[in-house]
Amino acid sequence: MSVRLVITFTAAPGKGEELAQALRARCTEVMTEPGCEQFEAFRSVVNPDRLILLEHWRDQAALDVHAAENAKRAPIPEGLRSGPIEREDYAYNRTR
Repeated sequence: MSVRLVITFTAAPGKGEELAQALRARCTEVMTEPGCEQFEAFRSVVNPDRLILLEHWRDQAALDVHAAENAKRAPIPEGLRSGPIEREDYAYNRTR
């Protein structure tokens, strides 16, 4: 069964564009990983310092490999984020 992740980031005040740029670079890199079907960042039009990352993985095994690879990557640069990252995991079942 495929897995959908919704990750919510809050940028440091006024740093939404910089955080979006950092996430775009990460998205390009991660999209080449086996089993990655979506890895896209979206910036809120209401609050430009709020972003979400939508991930869709073929299965839990592909997500596990990604997690191991992600642990080796450099973190998002200091000062771009504010507060905790929120993560929601969903079993993905297409409804239409």
